[in-house]
Amino acid sequence: MIFKVEQGYYGYPKQQSILNDINFIVNEGEVLAILGSNGIGKTTLLKCMMGLLPWKSGLSLIDGKAINHLSSKEIWKNIGYVPQAKAAALSYTAKEMILLGRSAHLNLWEQPKKKDMEIVDEVIEMIGIADLKNKSCNQMSGGELQMVLIARALATKPKMLVLDEPESNLDFKNQLIILEIIDKLSKIHKISCVINTHYPEHALRVSDKSLILCKNKQTMYGQTTKIINKENMQKAFDVDVVIEEIKIKDNSFTYVFPIKFNKEVI
Repeated sequence: MIFKVEQGYYGYPKQQSILNDINFIVNEGEVLAILGSNGIGKTTLLKCMMGLLPWKSGLSLIDGKAINHLSSKEIWKNIGYVPQAKAAALSYTAKEMILLGRSAHLNLWEQPKKKDMEIVDEVIEMIGIADLKNKSCNQMSGGELQMVLIARALATKPKMLVLDEPESNLDFKNQLIILEIIDKLSKIHKISCVINTHYPEHALRVSDKSLILCKNKQTMYGQTTKIINKENMQKAFDVDVVIEEIKIKDNSFTYVFPIKFNKEVI
């Protein structure tokens, strides 16, 4: 699947435009990272690109077809959405929560079939959460719930996952688990991913392309290793950074260290 946004503009009523001239393309198996400061419109962008909020102008396209010309069922068979993990008020078990992801393939009042249950078991194995399947979601940690939400989205059998800050508020171990899952989905299973993230080094670790939203309504888009640099980090976040590559055994990791902020922003 090829997902594309062309000249997307959006603003809330009686407010200035938040998103201006958004353009990007996500090919099969690619990961796109969206970065920007708090309140810049990253979550709004995700909602607009999926059709949950209507672009004021511009288009989102799946394989060349505008999303607003597709049925909801067609959209959600292609796209799996993973919102920010919050405490679950409902006492679904993990397996019951993941089964909800099959709703895009069921008619109203239709009961899940054997095939649906097999797909649930398959994604539980894929994500590696068999030990959680009978645990109540309202008793899970943030990291556990995040993995269950990813599994629920995968149960749809989507061609692209959209994840809203999937690694935020997690400890180091759970952050790495989520990043490894995203990397595995894109490289092995050829599922495209679009992620919002506050961590430039995470984008460098897993994404092919990055889109940076700036306060002046400008955007920077391109290959992650070229887009995430000192100049662009300063423009986007009003912060001076040091970007260093660290080699550990046969692996290389790039880290972004903030060292000084622009005092004029206070």
